[in-house]
Amino acid sequence: METTVTIRTTDELTSQELIKIMAERVKVFVVEQECAYQEVDQLDFKAQHVLITRGAQLVAYARIVPNEDPDYISFGRVLVVQQFRGQHLASQLVQATLDEIAREYGPQPVKIAAQSYLQRFYGSFGFRPVSNVYLEDGIPHVDMVLERQLVKKD
Repeated sequence: METTVTIRTTDELTSQELIKIMAERVKVFVVEQECAYQEVDQLDFKAQHVLITRGAQLVAYARIVPNEDPDYISFGRVLVVQQFRGQHLASQLVQATLDEIAREYGPQPVKIAAQSYLQRFYGSFGFRPVSNVYLEDGIPHVDMVLERQLVKKD
């Protein structure tokens, strides 16, 4: 079955989509990673949600959030539903997320707090580490930035 990429604001999500997203986020970031923290937060109210689906099944997800730092845009909560891992959906998801950021925000740099074991993965998209590894909710993270340039046409 073919995958579909959909991008919606929180207000545009159906109640069923929102419940599926929150259930998968809690399953991955709280249960799987054994990390008790406030998974649903204030950023969800102003986020754009990037969903990859197969039919009605959510298979991958990320959220784009305006950052408190006006110099950067950010995304996070990147996940692939467990039964769909190993199918290169994470790469498809991150690329779709970066494409939407470029469309919506232009050349603004992107800054993320990546789990440190994913440095090489995000590096493949051009991100570079800009911090030492630190613990966030007991999980090693590193801040990474993707510098974006305006493309000049001749």
